[in-house]
Amino acid sequence: MDYVSALVPPVVMAVFFVSVIVTIVKSQGGPNKTKEDDAVDAAIARAESAKQTARPENA
Repeated sequence: MDYVSALVPPVVMAVFFVSVIVTIVKSQGGPNKTKEDDAVDAAIARAESAKQTARPENA
């Protein structure tokens, strides 16, 4: 029975790792991709406008 207790932790870790990878792959793209892209684009636009208003003499 020692071999069972030696194999359980690696098997549990492997199952957890595979489930994390599957979750990451499934969450890429799909209907959430547009929402995430829009959020990133808005954040970049806010950062650029803040940078431009901080230094108006360069305009």
